[in-house]
Amino acid sequence: MIGLFAHGARAFHIHTYNLCFLGFGNVNRTLAQLLIDREPELRERHGINFRITGIATRRLGWLADPNGLDPKACVEQAPLPARPRGSDRKPGSVRNWLKAARADVLFEATSLNVENGQPAVDHIRAALHHGADAITANKGPIVHAYRELRDLAAARGKRFLFESTVMDGVPIFSFFDQLPAIHLQGFHGILNSTTNVILSEMENGLNFDESLKKAQSLGIAETDATHDIDGWDAAVKTAALIAVLMDVPIRLQEIEREGIRSLNAEAVRAAREQARPYKLICRAKKTESGVTASVRPEQVPLTDPMAQIAGTSSYIYFQTDIFPGLALTEENPGLYATAYGMLADFVRAVTASS
Repeated sequence: MIGLFAHGARAFHIHTYNLCFLGFGNVNRTLAQLLIDREPELRERHGINFRITGIATRRLGWLADPNGLDPKACVEQAPLPARPRGSDRKPGSVRNWLKAARADVLFEATSLNVENGQPAVDHIRAALHHGADAITANKGPIVHAYRELRDLAAARGKRFLFESTVMDGVPIFSFFDQLPAIHLQGFHGILNSTTNVILSEMENGLNFDESLKKAQSLGIAETDATHDIDGWDAAVKTAALIAVLMDVPIRLQEIEREGIRSLNAEAVRAAREQARPYKLICRAKKTESGVTASVRPEQVPLTDPMAQIAGTSSYIYFQTDIFPGLALTEENPGLYATAYGMLADFVRAVTASS
């Protein structure tokens, strides 16, 4: 739907987009609230209007109403109509749900599947075939199907964007879009907040189990934190950066991976006292035969910026053929940072196609 909006001496078209949320946990629910908060700015500065026409969760089933669901009720998890006008709680497939909701944009925020990226890969594929832009916070599709989904999006004239998959909403991927014809030679950094919090708490006197429980109580670590502790989350993020920014497909099995499970509190505190604290470091380097990559705990000197990264903060240092070093630091982000990455992707997607 297109309308006309006058702003000062100029006028521009207002486009209304139907938004669908697949998964409505912390990330997508925070995104919906952020969209509500930024609605006037989106309309007045970017010519974007929106309505939420689809929500799919295990609890609610498949909700679809092309006339729009109540966004505030969605965010507050207030009771929604059992069957909104035009809705189908059991459409039989993601494609049927997208069709019933007349989706223009899909926000995909389901759980990570390290092994094959499913069902998120199928969700994004279905959105692109339907004719919707696909935006995800799920790292799995980048690692397991990036080139396929990138090429499918291009063929369908749509966008496949994923800024929130690494360092929350920090614009890592779009940052490199602003650096044409540059070659990334390697990178290193700290990309997993759960292990960073655990190591920080161990330095402060807690043992491993106590540090993990504290991270869980703060909402930083999942109930099952295996992916974080054993380095899988960091490895998936490393693989995603390699696949997109270096344009080199890499399997997770090719990344040397060691988590922090074997570190005890005594060793962690001793390393800090020696001014060489432990950090879970991701590394990648381009070679003549491809890319070598690793995720493992390392001791870093206090002169290294990584030694100062604590709590939920993240850090990454890029080496390119033009700029010897480019660094990005994110300090203690919250859910709104992840949600913002998806909102920014939404603006990029629809303004590029309008």
